[in-house]
Amino acid sequence: MDLKEKDLEVLKAKGISEEKLAEELKMLAEGFPFLKIEAPATPGHGISVLTPDMEEKATNLWNEYLDKGGKVLKMVPASGAASRMFKDLFSFVNGKKDKPDNDFMKKFFEEIENFAFFPQLNFLCLSLFGLSVDSLVKAKRYKDIVKTLIESDGLNYGQLPKALLKFHKVPGAARTAIEEHLAEGAQYAAGKDGKVRVHFTVSEDHLPLVAMKFEEVKGHLEHEYGVEFELSTSVQKPSTDTVAANLDGTPYREKEALFFRPGGHGALIENLNDLDADVIFIKNIDNVVPDSRREDTIHYKKIIGGILVGVKQKANSYCEELSKGTPAPERLEEMLDFLHKVLCITHDGTDKMTDDEKAAYIYEKLNRPMRVCGMVKNEGEPGGGPFLAYNPDGTVSPQILESTQIDPDNKEAQKMLKESTHFNPVDLVVSTKNWKGEKFNLPEYVDKATGFISLKSREGVEIKALELPGLWNGAMSDWNTILVEVPVSTFNPVKTVNDLLRQAHQ
Repeated sequence: MDLKEKDLEVLKAKGISEEKLAEELKMLAEGFPFLKIEAPATPGHGISVLTPDMEEKATNLWNEYLDKGGKVLKMVPASGAASRMFKDLFSFVNGKKDKPDNDFMKKFFEEIENFAFFPQLNFLCLSLFGLSVDSLVKAKRYKDIVKTLIESDGLNYGQLPKALLKFHKVPGAARTAIEEHLAEGAQYAAGKDGKVRVHFTVSEDHLPLVAMKFEEVKGHLEHEYGVEFELSTSVQKPSTDTVAANLDGTPYREKEALFFRPGGHGALIENLNDLDADVIFIKNIDNVVPDSRREDTIHYKKIIGGILVGVKQKANSYCEELSKGTPAPERLEEMLDFLHKVLCITHDGTDKMTDDEKAAYIYEKLNRPMRVCGMVKNEGEPGGGPFLAYNPDGTVSPQILESTQIDPDNKEAQKMLKESTHFNPVDLVVSTKNWKGEKFNLPEYVDKATGFISLKSREGVEIKALELPGLWNGAMSDWNTILVEVPVSTFNPVKTVNDLLRQAHQ
């Protein structure tokens, strides 16, 4: 395509090459292939179900790892405004009805005093209107209350990131999602030196506010939990933005220049790549509970951490052995057994390989990033989740897929989708270093063919948006993956403001 001067300026500013642009436009024009799946990952077939003895061993391994000075970090994707969380409230404020007329809004007002942000909201209503929330409700001034919560003249919750919203009550105060993640990290990721390393990915607009919150809360949380926090932030790199296209596949332009959008959470593989730790926990900003309800979370975080440490140690010892030459046939069989039973990697052709070929194959499979993922029973509608999927080299391994990656016209694949028993709550612990302790270059392990195209509206124009392979989907496609069943009590996301009224958040 012929690039205009303005296009070249945009590419240079973002750090995007012309080759990458051409590749993205080709993806937008041609779309992505559906993934071939062998079966849903289910308990005993891709997903490990732990016994009390296994849990105890994993917890002990984790505690030993921390005692030996293991370097741990917790990464929390926390970019983006919370506007979707308040979608129903925006609809109410902008709608014609002056009083709540659906179940969602009725519940919001009936239980408004149970929100952790209520004291702040009440104080602001008194300041702005000279009336408390209760008096405004009696006067049927519902919209004034909602506007005070979500608009910039009030608490501005509609534009703030979820990280800075007050999620939970604590005696005499309330905690934001950031504070709860720091508290959680203190309870399972404190190193032998008493340091807790936590990294948040935030949008550039919110960096100053997040830095102020750190400064405000760090000291008293350190005192409360007897730890020292090392806090860091990063923003999504402009080079991971993706070009948008018109519906006919031609580049979409604004003010005569190519238009780029953030590439979705898959862009964060670059942020993860920049972090240096032996073990990294990854968990979304909105999936966090108060201290009083955190027992299961802490218990299972230590378990998946211990499983990662144990399996990684075994894989590392095999890699070291393989690096010295081809082991005896019985050792190779033991390693293939490990690939099959522990990492759930299968390959029909290994019996036809020579010993040297087997050794090379095993080394190539073991020497890659590793993750242990908590999986929760799907108690709702079937959707994306864990599957045993075919890889380009003919092997089958565990993958976390979105339903959009599975062919809607393939009856067998759709049957497998319906038979899926678990889903991914974004509860991961990862190792991003090889057996020598050197960092892998994570972008090399992304399956670029697992992105997808979504339709967006831009100033009234329908456009095609290119979503990068998701962070825990295609961006980790070529990683070794261990799926472990964890209880639903460890998964308490806040997708709408009313989710904060659930028992887990009270």
